[in-house]
Amino acid sequence: MSYLDNILFAIILVLGIGFFAQNVKKLIRNIKLGQDVDRTDNPKERWRNMAMIALGQSKMVKRPVAGILHIIVYLGFIIINIEVLEILIDGLFGTHRVFSFLGGFYNVLIGSFEVLAFLVIVAIATFYIRRNIIKLKRFISNDLTGWPKSDANNILYFETVLMVLFLVLNAADLHLQTLGVGHYSQAGAFPVSQFIAPIFNGISENIVVLIERAAWWLHIVGILIFLNYLYYSKHLHILLAFPNTFFANLKPQGQFDNLESVTKEVKLMMDPNADPFAAAPAGEEPVHSKFGASDVQDLNWVQLLNAYTCTECGRCTSSCPANQTGKKLSPRKIMMDTRDRLEEVGKNIDTNKGVFVPDGKSLLNDYISTEELWACTSCNACVEECPVNISPLSIIMDMRRYLVMEQSAAPMELNSMMTNIENNGAPWQYNQMDRLNWKDEN
Repeated sequence: MSYLDNILFAIILVLGIGFFAQNVKKLIRNIKLGQDVDRTDNPKERWRNMAMIALGQSKMVKRPVAGILHIIVYLGFIIINIEVLEILIDGLFGTHRVFSFLGGFYNVLIGSFEVLAFLVIVAIATFYIRRNIIKLKRFISNDLTGWPKSDANNILYFETVLMVLFLVLNAADLHLQTLGVGHYSQAGAFPVSQFIAPIFNGISENIVVLIERAAWWLHIVGILIFLNYLYYSKHLHILLAFPNTFFANLKPQGQFDNLESVTKEVKLMMDPNADPFAAAPAGEEPVHSKFGASDVQDLNWVQLLNAYTCTECGRCTSSCPANQTGKKLSPRKIMMDTRDRLEEVGKNIDTNKGVFVPDGKSLLNDYISTEELWACTSCNACVEECPVNISPLSIIMDMRRYLVMEQSAAPMELNSMMTNIENNGAPWQYNQMDRLNWKDEN
C-alpha cells in the first residue's frame, strides 16, 4: 500500500511541477514580446543590486512596520521551505523525517522552522488587519477593486493555512513520537507545536496518525497549488524580483535614452555620403518603425518584466505628487494595466496557435488614458519608492513619445512650447533678437 502512496505522490508532484513549468514558459514568451534592450552592462553592479534589494530587502525597510513584517514572511517562506526537500524525499521513497540522522542540528532546524512559522502567522494577521480593518489608504484605492483585492486576501489565507498545517503536522508527529508509535521515532525539537500536541490526548492512535498524514498531504499539495497560483497572482514577485532588480536600469534617474530609430535617421541626414535609399547592411536588425509605444509589443522586455513583477503594494502611488493632488494618475495602475493587456495579448496568441491576431485594442486608450499620462510630472518618486526597482515612469514616457511623435497629440501648452523652441530656440514666444532684452530692464 505504501508503494501506492509513493506513486500517487510522484504523479501529483509531476503534475504540479509540469503545470508550473508550462506557465513559466508562457510567462517568458509574453515577456519576450517586448522590444530588445541590452541590460548586460556592469554585471558587478547588477549582482550587487540583486543581492541588496531582492535578497536583502534593503528598500523594504524604508517603511519599517511593513518592511520588518515582510522580511519575516519572506524569511519564513524561504527557510521553512527547506523542509520541503525532506517532504519530497519522504513522499517519493516512503521514509519519515529522512534528515533526522543530523541529530542536534536537525532539532535546531525544526525548532527554528516552527518559530518562523509562528512569526509568519503573526505577520500575516497584522497584514490582514492593515489591509481589511484599518484599511490603509494605499490598499483601498479604486485600482484595487475586484480581483486585485481578492488576490491579496487569497495570498494571506494561503500562507496562513500552510503555516497552520505545518504546525499541526509537527504537533501530531510529536504526540505519536511520545507514544512510540510505529516509525515515529524521536526526532526534532518542537518549541511551538508542543503547545498544540495536548489536544490529541485521549484520541486514538489511528485517528492521530490519520490527522498527521492528512496534514502532511495537505501541506505539500497546498505548496504545489500555491506554486501554480503564483502565475495568476501579484505574488509572482517572489520569483521575478531577482531578475527584475538584476536587469534594472543603472543610469541616473531622469536620464532617458534617445530613440535608436531617430538617432539613425539624424545620422543618415547629416552624412553627405549616405544613400537614404540603400538597403540595410546584411545581418543588421531592422529598426522598430514606431516612435514610442501604444501597445505592450512596443515596450521593451524589461518593462514587461516590470509589469509582471509588480506586487501592487501602492508605495509608488502613495508617493506620487500627481496622485496626491487628485489627478487620475496612479503609477500602480500603469503597471497593472500593462500586465493585464500583456495577458490579454498572450491569450490571443494562445487562441490563435502562436500568432497574434489584431483585436482592435491597445494599451493606450483601452487601458491607460492620455489624461493619466499627461498628469505625470516625471519626478521619479514612483521609481525611487518601488522596493524592487520597477519603473512606471519609463512606460509613461514611451507612451508620451507615441502621442507626440506619432499622433501630434500633446497638450496645447506643450505644443506651443515645442513650436517656440523650433522657431525661437527657447520655450518663450520671443524673437531670438529680443531674448536678452530682460537684462536691460531695471
